[in-house]
Amino acid sequence: MKVKRVISASSSRFAAQLFNILTVVALLISLTALLLGKLLASHKIGFLPFVLSLPPVMLWLGASIFVYAGIAHHPNPRAAHYNKWAGYRFYGVMGSLMVIGPAIYGLLDGWQGLMLVLGLAVLIIVPWALFDIYKAAREPWQDMTIEVEL
Repeated sequence: MKVKRVISASSSRFAAQLFNILTVVALLISLTALLLGKLLASHKIGFLPFVLSLPPVMLWLGASIFVYAGIAHHPNPRAAHYNKWAGYRFYGVMGSLMVIGPAIYGLLDGWQGLMLVLGLAVLIIVPWALFDIYKAAREPWQDMTIEVEL
């Protein structure tokens, strides 16, 4: 038995923006935690900025796989398109930083190297993601009717 379901325009728009929104939030939380850890750390616990800044990025790296997979087969091809490019951007930058990050981290001592690596990720991903969020909000989305087999 087939049933018709309506996917609202706002739902499609939100699906198109979700990966970018969560990526921006995770990176900004990580950057804030790094700066807060630097302010709170003394010389005896110099690893605190490192410990505070990595969990948000690592948790989002794992959770992003599920968010990406959930949106990848969205019935609206525009939502899937925005999701695909957000994933390319995030995974591309994070993968590149895994390769060149240790060299950048080695240029400076301790938290400054981490700040440079994380700052580079934020500078590449966040403006582009915010532009995609804006672009998806301005796009004319329409309700879709799909048939679902029960």
